[in-house]
Amino acid sequence: MSPAITHVTLAANEASEHRALIITLFALFVVATLGITVWAGRQTKDAADFYAGGRQFSAFQNGLAVSGDYMSAASFLGIAGAIALFGYDGFLYSIGFLVAWLVALLLVAEPLRNSGRYTMGDVLAYRMRQRPVRTAAGTSTIVVSIFYLLAQMAGAGVLVSLLLGITSDAGKILIVALVGVLMIVYVSIGGMKGTTWVQMIKAVLLIGGTILITFLVLLKFNFNISDLLGKAAENSGAGAAFLEPGLQYGANGTTKLDFISLGIALVLGTAGLPHILIRFYTVPNAKAARKSVNWAIGIIGGFYLMTIALGFGAAALISRTEIIESNPSGNTAAPLLALHLGGIDSTWGAILLATISAVAFATILAVVAGLTLASSSSFAHDIYANVIRKGKATEKEEMRAARWATVLIGVVSIALGALARDLNVAGLVALAFAVAASANLPTILYSLFWKRFTTQGALWSIYGGLIVAVGLVLFSPVVSGDPTAMFPDVDFSWFPLKNPGLISIPFGFLMGWLGTVLSKEEPDAKKYAELEVRSLTGAGAH
Repeated sequence: MSPAITHVTLAANEASEHRALIITLFALFVVATLGITVWAGRQTKDAADFYAGGRQFSAFQNGLAVSGDYMSAASFLGIAGAIALFGYDGFLYSIGFLVAWLVALLLVAEPLRNSGRYTMGDVLAYRMRQRPVRTAAGTSTIVVSIFYLLAQMAGAGVLVSLLLGITSDAGKILIVALVGVLMIVYVSIGGMKGTTWVQMIKAVLLIGGTILITFLVLLKFNFNISDLLGKAAENSGAGAAFLEPGLQYGANGTTKLDFISLGIALVLGTAGLPHILIRFYTVPNAKAARKSVNWAIGIIGGFYLMTIALGFGAAALISRTEIIESNPSGNTAAPLLALHLGGIDSTWGAILLATISAVAFATILAVVAGLTLASSSSFAHDIYANVIRKGKATEKEEMRAARWATVLIGVVSIALGALARDLNVAGLVALAFAVAASANLPTILYSLFWKRFTTQGALWSIYGGLIVAVGLVLFSPVVSGDPTAMFPDVDFSWFPLKNPGLISIPFGFLMGWLGTVLSKEEPDAKKYAELEVRSLTGAGAH
């Protein structure tokens, strides 16, 4: 038996020997958050409470919740794994995720809060034909949310499997199903209030856990970051190349293009993510929305700086082979690092492993709740209430539709999450960013800032960006033709890039422009003037 397999087996054994402790920590978090959800559910009286938490959260509270929504399994598990395996190139995820907030702050947060009510569809419908644009916005929101949900489900399967020693596919699928059921309960009962409180608690836990691991890693190297990076490079097997660009994305022309594609998707994607956009509606006004983004940038920035310690610490203290044996995409690097820091054969090691894994599990539950709420809200408010019922649905009927949509989206995400359980979660999230930047961002920016923009332009932009982005993903190495693909035994990957952003994002902007200039529809100049004043000043905002 190789040393790597021995260590992975030891990690599983440590988990199994202290299974009671692990299950207790998980159960405590689940029971506590379910209690909060039930409490919040009792405070949820109307649609404003369910969709926007009654717009009662302060800028700091919302900033904390946004951080909790954004720092997902991709951040904690996927980025740590990507850095541990690919060094500098893995850290590019951290940089991209953080820089993206500048786009959200400067272009989207304040105008969106002023212009909409509950969803992205509200902004588009303000100056365009309601039914077609709401249908398109709802469809796009659901598709992007499901892509993002895949990453969280994959992370949950990997994490709990490691802790409970589950190796069978059926067991991993059962874990994914359990996360899906909890997600449905959180959203159905608690709505936005319950989801926000869960995200705030989870953000505090995640930051606390990351600070602890960062401190222990730096302590191991006497707080000398140079020694840490040097040991990581030496232990990686790649030498100095581990600390330089190109280990993952510099092999050939295709990988270099993949890097550019990834960078564009990460930087532009945040401003189009539905579960982030709806968070701007939970605060009382645009000023609070802007402040909440400032808080989020500070919290998220601190966290992403600490991913250096998570990823490079794992590379320095654990062999590359061991990480890959545990999970081919590196998703278990952070929990394994916790185990090594505490001591493989010690109770402290088991406690640290269980604590960090429980924090990661909390991360997953909070993010899937936010994603499900975004997609079910969009279905109920945009498609059911304004398209199917033509604005005649009561608030109770709308909320009932949202709860049924939650169940349906939960079932779909469980099924797809089971297929995606072996993919790197950071890569999966990057796909969601690419789809959001291709379909949602062009339409939002055109609607807010281009007077001539028409309904046809919005439809071409959303559907064009969505179809091309999803289509290219289906025929990429993410789905087939690669050892770590969703279907590794077949190959229909004619599109060489793992992220479609380089093609699909410009295509979304192009289709929005083309649909508008070819449209015979005369844009309503008065409506645009009203929207412009409202988006910039907040006059008449809900």
